[in-house]
Amino acid sequence: MERVRDVSELPKAHLHLHFTGSMRPSTVLELADKHGVRLPDALTEALVSGEPPRLRATDERGWFRFQRLYDAARSCLREPEDIQRLVREAAEEDLRDGSGWLEIQVDPTSYAPRLGGLIPALEVILDAVETTSRDTGLGMRVLVAANRMKHPLDARTLARLAVRYADRGVVGFGLSNDERRGMARDFDRAFAIAREAGLLSAPHGGELTGPSSVRDCLDDLGAKRLGHGVRAAEDPRLLKRLADRGVTCEVCPASNVALGVYEKPEDVPLRTLFEAGVPMALGADDPLLFGSRLAAQYEIARQHHGFTDAELAEVARQSVRGSAAPEDVKEKLLAGVDGWLLS
Repeated sequence: MERVRDVSELPKAHLHLHFTGSMRPSTVLELADKHGVRLPDALTEALVSGEPPRLRATDERGWFRFQRLYDAARSCLREPEDIQRLVREAAEEDLRDGSGWLEIQVDPTSYAPRLGGLIPALEVILDAVETTSRDTGLGMRVLVAANRMKHPLDARTLARLAVRYADRGVVGFGLSNDERRGMARDFDRAFAIAREAGLLSAPHGGELTGPSSVRDCLDDLGAKRLGHGVRAAEDPRLLKRLADRGVTCEVCPASNVALGVYEKPEDVPLRTLFEAGVPMALGADDPLLFGSRLAAQYEIARQHHGFTDAELAEVARQSVRGSAAPEDVKEKLLAGVDGWLLS
């Protein structure tokens, strides 16, 4: 009988983690008390009980409720010290789960009003990431993400900002929020600005809507990675396209189930993507609201999809290869994956 190894000791890269959503529940409660923020009862109850709130975002009302809870948590981040604490704790959680590289995604406009403006907000975030990476040893970088719900001109502003700070830790440009709103092609110029400067294109797509969303991200935004991308499993030709191009899908199984994209963990098409040769990087998305962090996503693959340790190791390798980590960091992590299998 094959020995089952501890997935929290498997070296891996974490490529899909949102800034506010990375917070510990206890941190949100403490910051809310510190700043006198009145949290929605549903969020407070979930944070105190340790049970994630009941969410379903497959309709607009459900998505609005999800965003309301998320915005309430974000409103607790008001000072540079709060940002520093969030980043440090996110790194500590990732290290505990075996991550050797973290790319955290953030829309700095969300924090600008309380941190002195757009540029100061991003600088506070990047300073916190640099300090935390140095202190903890975890490789960390930032993806700046535009918001589909806002005007495409706002996205262009963010793309230029991301380019400006490419030498300070920004490695990619994303597009988040409800993919049912805002056509991908509306943001094509913003992504062109980012790509022309060498930033990785990593928009969300293929989560709340089907394969057409994935195609739009590839065709209109030049996606090299996809936030989620799971609905590509519904189109065999699209799967082949992703596999042939080596486009990594940042798959977040617990998030997919929590938001009602799939009914239960075994419905998430991990095996379909894997066997089609589509690179995957498992991610926690927003553990604050979905209740599980990085290693738990690998446990889902093991327990609900029958992934062997060798297959989990290959998924971890794919996460490393799909990252923006320097080559020496990738080599070290890949060697660590081999060592995990030999242990």
